[in-house]
Amino acid sequence: MFDCTYGGIKMDIRDKNVLVFGSGISGIAASRLLLREGADVILYDGNEKLDAETIKENILHDEEHGVTLSGDVKVILGGLSKEVMESLVLTVMSPGVPTDLEVVNQMREMGIPIWGEIELAYVYGKGEVLAITGTNGKTTTTTLLGEIMKKYQEHVYVVGNIGNPYTEVALDMTEDSVAVAEMSSFQLETIHTFRPKVSAILNITPDHLNRHHTMEAYIEAKKNICRNQTADDVCVLNYEDEVTRKFGEEIKAKVLYFSSQRILDRGIYLDEGDIVYSYDTDVAVTICNVKELQLLGTHNYENIMAAAAMAIAYGVPVALDREVIKSFKGVAHRIEFVAEKNGVAYYNDSKGTNPDAAIKGIQAMDRPTLLIGGGYDKDSSYDEWINAFDGKVKKLVLLGATREKIDATAKKLGFTDTILVDTFEEAVATCVKYAEPGDAVLLSPACASWGMFKCYEERGDKFKELVNEL
Repeated sequence: MFDCTYGGIKMDIRDKNVLVFGSGISGIAASRLLLREGADVILYDGNEKLDAETIKENILHDEEHGVTLSGDVKVILGGLSKEVMESLVLTVMSPGVPTDLEVVNQMREMGIPIWGEIELAYVYGKGEVLAITGTNGKTTTTTLLGEIMKKYQEHVYVVGNIGNPYTEVALDMTEDSVAVAEMSSFQLETIHTFRPKVSAILNITPDHLNRHHTMEAYIEAKKNICRNQTADDVCVLNYEDEVTRKFGEEIKAKVLYFSSQRILDRGIYLDEGDIVYSYDTDVAVTICNVKELQLLGTHNYENIMAAAAMAIAYGVPVALDREVIKSFKGVAHRIEFVAEKNGVAYYNDSKGTNPDAAIKGIQAMDRPTLLIGGGYDKDSSYDEWINAFDGKVKKLVLLGATREKIDATAKKLGFTDTILVDTFEEAVATCVKYAEPGDAVLLSPACASWGMFKCYEERGDKFKELVNEL
């Protein structure tokens, strides 16, 4: 029987209509899970230009498991009738779909439970969950923690916002499985019972305000990661982030802090280049020195500390942490060294999709830098990013929808070495023209890629392609 728990009430939805809202990879994976459990799936997408038959084929042809599914699947594009809504017992939201759309509010008013894809996966997945959120550093931390856990435990799944839908593997999991999950604010908006054994909030700075509208709403979404945790669970928090430090005083879970700025009585901290774990006032062990790492920048040291703290909280020996951390090469598109050409080092930080992330990219540079910035406007402010240049940036090459806005901000703050270009190829060529031996060229845009590329990965791959052709 297919049972869902919602507000303490179990609903039998076998052979009943469940709506999946959104036809992206999360929506497809959620639809497959529901089909396997016997639900009648209605996939809805507001984009009427999509091909309904192709979407249905994608749902039924499950390449991940090498099977063709059977079951009742309907695809509705464009509008959603009241008649269809009245037939639903549950709606599962894809993370890319805003939760305040009129049609979603209508379903709420009708009493239809609204779940996220993460909640669905959690209800049907087994084993334990280690979950990470934060404005920046999530993917690096999740990837590293996943590598540590794979050394420690046999059945480990790295899922979530990292690109692998949790619902894709939820039914493969057993009681001995561990899911290492990267959680976005969008995914955390729609949880109800989701409860990780160990959670982490890496940092919170302004982002996605076009979706959440207020900073307060964004913060609350992030805090949801430990909403259901108890005193038997652990939450890892950044002591140097004012929001997360204060949050540690409010939650039920045990708190383990990490810090790049001070020595902690209990927690993980950076001390003169050593990453140290202190588990009592007078007892501490050095995990490694930053010179042994293959990653650049204090922000990456923080990511490493967070991953180590989560692994230790779960019970992983420090020696195993140390082994994996020292061999970890990082993640593509995050201050990724591409090549050195004619004495100029090229770095791909396409994942720097907001000003705070892009600040970390600049801070990691140890050469005079030509910086490529600009892209889709997420209603961000660029003052702090410009102020963080700290004499490192020789030229700021701007493109995309935000180029005039960033240019005006830079000039207001006294930085005048800006060049506005029309295409990505022109941006790279301009940097090549002005770079001298000993310089660095850094793609760290402080903006999303939408409008020019479908995702930051495509933008980063294009940068690497252009650099390798030099």
